[in-house]
Amino acid sequence: MTDQGLPKGMIRATGTTGTHEGYMPGFGNDFETEALPGALPQGQNSPQKCNYGLYAEQLSGSAFTQPRPERTWCYRIRPSVRHTSRFEKLDLPYWKTAPHVKEDVISLGQYRWDPIPMPQDDRYTWLTGMRTMTTAGDVNTQVGMAAHIYLVTDSMQDEYFFSADSELLVVPQEGRLRFCTELGVIDIEPKEIALLPRGLLYRVEVLEGPCRGFVCENYGQKLNLPDRGPIGANCLANPRDFKTPVAAFEDRDAPSRVTVKWCGQFHVTEIPHSPLDVVAWHGNHAPWKYDLRTYSPVGAILFDHPDPSIFTVLTAPSGLPGTANIDFVLFRERWLVAEHSFRPPWYHKNIMSEMMGNIYGQYDAKPQGFAPGGLSLHNCMLPHGPDREAFEGASNGELKPHKLDNTMSFMFETRFPQHLTDYAANEAPLQDDYLDCWTSLEKKFDGTPGIK
Repeated sequence: MTDQGLPKGMIRATGTTGTHEGYMPGFGNDFETEALPGALPQGQNSPQKCNYGLYAEQLSGSAFTQPRPERTWCYRIRPSVRHTSRFEKLDLPYWKTAPHVKEDVISLGQYRWDPIPMPQDDRYTWLTGMRTMTTAGDVNTQVGMAAHIYLVTDSMQDEYFFSADSELLVVPQEGRLRFCTELGVIDIEPKEIALLPRGLLYRVEVLEGPCRGFVCENYGQKLNLPDRGPIGANCLANPRDFKTPVAAFEDRDAPSRVTVKWCGQFHVTEIPHSPLDVVAWHGNHAPWKYDLRTYSPVGAILFDHPDPSIFTVLTAPSGLPGTANIDFVLFRERWLVAEHSFRPPWYHKNIMSEMMGNIYGQYDAKPQGFAPGGLSLHNCMLPHGPDREAFEGASNGELKPHKLDNTMSFMFETRFPQHLTDYAANEAPLQDDYLDCWTSLEKKFDGTPGIK
């Protein structure tokens, strides 16, 4: 039952119905999986005695009384109370949490950053390589988010982590990572994303490095598939393309460190064994990964440019209907066919604040300067839109069908203003000349009728 592709000593479920290469398809399903036969109780959650001498334990990702509770029952070698001991504070100075407002940093503006350089001599793990760019909302009231860049060169060795504050949406841009979690193993690479739920414990390993990517830390309600409305049942992100790992566990006695993020602070505890000891589980509070190449965009097939919300992959609701705490929006390869229309995104001011990242290729509204691995921020109610080159090209080009190819960028969008960190303002490679991309836009109005 061992898998040569997994860390030494880890055992994973095999032969589970409906799995593909260690994953189960579906979004938000009530999954069930076991790494040893008979480890998963049938007909009840908490028997008097569990098979193999396991402990039954529930991991709750929501209130018990939520209309559809998010919970997973775990059958593990030790209960989680054995996976923590006395805590000590840990300083991770580059990982910031909202509210984080710096009086000497101006967040009002349009900003763009070059890719943060890959480490040359420094060594970073998932924890030490996290760099917060913006924060929004308030973790204490469980609203808002933070946007991070990660730089990872080294695997975590006998070191584990979980966030009590948030779920983490991981968007790789270079390199390949492995998340060894309590509920199974996820391998991801560029053009894929992964979600690590609140409270889930895991270790991060480098499969091919160095690694760089983006993280959206969601303090609020969990990310979900958007309501499709008139779009109907198909296209966009289809539930069957989301993959949740089958059960996998370690039974290993070795000194280990567990770091916990709680209310923006980091705490570390020492334990004498691996905490990845869930032999079987069932439920819907679980990690998953998704291949962005399976996202089927929809758009205008006659005229005009629809709102970017048409490209929403995932959304986390707020208390205001129709207004998201977070939207994850994808701009990938697609055809442009609209007649007598300006095809790129139009100029606009928005109640939402938009953090964009480039995974690869060229973004159509900014042909120059927005490099793969780079970020841009257009905060709420700050005007933005195509640069002069994009405007002139779209205004004067022949409107024949055109395919945007070799392009994939995304947006972390939130209803809350995003505040820059010291790192984003003073250390990250901020493009001081970004605003100049609009200064050459010309006045074309001359008071005479007719289209100019």
